[in-house]
Amino acid sequence: MSLTERWLLPEGVDELLPPDAWALEKMRRSMLDVYSSYGYDLVAPPLVEFIESLLTGTGRKLELQTFKVTDQLSGRLLGVRSDITPQAARIDAHVLKNQAISRLCYVDSVVHTKPEHMMTNRSPIQIGCELFGEHGASADLEVVSLMLETLRLADVDKVHIDLAHVGIYRGLMRSAQLESSLEEAVFDALSRKSIPELDALFADSEEPVIKIVREIALLSGSIDALDAVRESISAIDALADEQTLGAVDALKVFAAQLSARFPNIELGYDFCELRGYDYHTGVMFSAYTPNFGYALAKGGRYDAIGEDFGASRPATGFSADLKTLVRLQARCGEQNSPSNSVLAPAGDDSDLLSAIALLRKEKRVIQRLSDSDIDDHGCSSELKLVDGRWVEVKI
Repeated sequence: MSLTERWLLPEGVDELLPPDAWALEKMRRSMLDVYSSYGYDLVAPPLVEFIESLLTGTGRKLELQTFKVTDQLSGRLLGVRSDITPQAARIDAHVLKNQAISRLCYVDSVVHTKPEHMMTNRSPIQIGCELFGEHGASADLEVVSLMLETLRLADVDKVHIDLAHVGIYRGLMRSAQLESSLEEAVFDALSRKSIPELDALFADSEEPVIKIVREIALLSGSIDALDAVRESISAIDALADEQTLGAVDALKVFAAQLSARFPNIELGYDFCELRGYDYHTGVMFSAYTPNFGYALAKGGRYDAIGEDFGASRPATGFSADLKTLVRLQARCGEQNSPSNSVLAPAGDDSDLLSAIALLRKEKRVIQRLSDSDIDDHGCSSELKLVDGRWVEVKI
């Protein structure tokens, strides 16, 4: 292995350098301040846990995304977290044991075995909020409000939210009663909106539910699509059960509430949105912005995830990747470098050091280490001795 190869990072693993790292920290602080203003308490779960705890109630996809390693002390299998949401659920159910409404927020690194998308990295910095203990749509609305606040603080001006409800797909699959292997193939094809694959899977089937599965893939997008989906389901007695239609109606009510609260946000439906299918239980939402290929933030309801921890509490939340938001901010022309930096001359004069200390309460001050240090260090102004006083002047 060459010296150059030794310093290469693993594929899909990146690092933040100046000035992006400072931009991320500034963004992190501002977002946590907003979450705190809503009453959310900060938690910091460990990077690794025993695999049984880390993957409880989350399904196969998260297991595939989780790096595993043997604990040298206990001999048990550890997992390096790939999502903080299950950890927050464990803290709420097993540690805090709060019977009232609980609001938790977090920000920390996670690691994925594979990128979630072609454009994403395997080492995101996940930030998010989780709300436990409230069944009503008011909790989901609060979480979406925080998601939009998060994007606002990242200077994302135009936001489109796609809505989905896992109960619609579950109801259709319950009615179809497909073999497990075929249902997995349908799930995979539908999540990728692959109509040719769906047609091939159902080429010899005349079941009406199959037709509707294909229709919902084509109907995704328009805010008016939900009425067409409900009409199609209602027309078939075998499909028009209370749970499936209830999911359709719940999604329509939530969309109306969201439109009333955020009239400037563009809404749509994505009936192929099946992420988190194994543990989501209700409304799901994803936030997009124009000319960006994947969701900036996503969330939804996952009422059953705490059951294996001994507390089956209603839960809803969202998460985003801070690295993605910082890079999007830079791509949109925002300056990520620290502003208002002041250059101070070398020396240990008491008046100079006092002036530097006073100025550092408001600004970033870089003092030259010697007279041979002639770089301006990106500063826009400098301290100069004028008429016996140290004053700030533009460079």
